[in-house]
Amino acid sequence: MMKRVLDTFCNGLRVLLGILVAALAIPVGLQVISRYTDLLPPYLWTEELSTFIFVWVVMIGSMVAVWDGTHFDVQVLPDAKTPLGILLQKGVVLVLVAGFALIFFWYGIEYAKFGALQESPMMRANKLITFISVPIAGAVWAIFSLYRLAEAIGEYRTSLRAAS
Repeated sequence: MMKRVLDTFCNGLRVLLGILVAALAIPVGLQVISRYTDLLPPYLWTEELSTFIFVWVVMIGSMVAVWDGTHFDVQVLPDAKTPLGILLQKGVVLVLVAGFALIFFWYGIEYAKFGALQESPMMRANKLITFISVPIAGAVWAIFSLYRLAEAIGEYRTSLRAAS
């Protein structure tokens, strides 16, 4: 049940990521046209908007990558052959990701509060719009990595039962 909920949530993140990447093309396109032609006046707000969207693209992309197991993981040892070795390899990475995620979440709350006190100069938008992405990403990374850790422990237990 939990896997289905988290998988559905991650699929929603993928859709949102696609929408944001497509939306990013609009302010960037306006910037390019205004810089290299005289068709449009130079819009300064497009740079801020593209930065805001880009921050969210990075954070949502990292959430999806944590779910897929393709982020924060550098393999420096060969693949383990035993069930315990596999659990240790996966477990160490997932515990480190969860720890890092909780740090992002905890300190991201203060960061977001700081952003709530600021306004972007061109768009006059509250910077909480982008600053809040840090604790949200931290929370999602933690949930995803702890779920994957629970899965790895379950796989280890299953392999022990199958061996006996």
